[in-house]
Amino acid sequence: MLGRSRLSASARRAQLIDVGRAVFARKGYEAASVEEIADRAKVSKPVIYEHFGGKEGLYAVVVDREMDYVVRRISESIATGTPRERLERAAHAFLSYVKDQPDGFAVLSHDAPSSRRAGMTSLLNEIAERVGELFASSFKSAGYDPRAAPIYAHALIGMVTFVGQWWTNERKPSVEEVAGHISALAWMGLRHLPKRPARVGGR
Repeated sequence: MLGRSRLSASARRAQLIDVGRAVFARKGYEAASVEEIADRAKVSKPVIYEHFGGKEGLYAVVVDREMDYVVRRISESIATGTPRERLERAAHAFLSYVKDQPDGFAVLSHDAPSSRRAGMTSLLNEIAERVGELFASSFKSAGYDPRAAPIYAHALIGMVTFVGQWWTNERKPSVEEVAGHISALAWMGLRHLPKRPARVGGR
């Protein structure tokens, strides 16, 4: 226990979060165990319970930290610029997160305890809400119904997310190129968006 006494409470907490993040990323919530996390952190199990109340408490902190980080990055990326630039920056920010923080993305993509909403679903909803606010403003100024903005915001975020999951396995082309393709596809659709979309055929 000599190693344990060398860290302050805040430093120990930060260490446990990092270790828990790595274990959750590799195994998912259900397969991860307090024993493994404690062993990798070189502490006893009670230390984890002392800081987080158990595995679910640690998992919640890890997920919340990842979500805050991603939402902040994307929010900053769409704060300024033309609509086309904002689309590309949002796609690039998310894909850069996938590239630079693979453990964090894996945690958000994995399973979650039944008592907590899935991390990725919660994250996507929060990001889509912020993008939707941007879309609503742009829609209104262009003469479109701003109430439709959430549809397009969720469509864009869903597209970027699934591409990100695909990219984690391929690792090519570059994040910059992939972001360019996504934003081009989304922008061409938005540029030619009819004011009152209707089905082309059928009943």
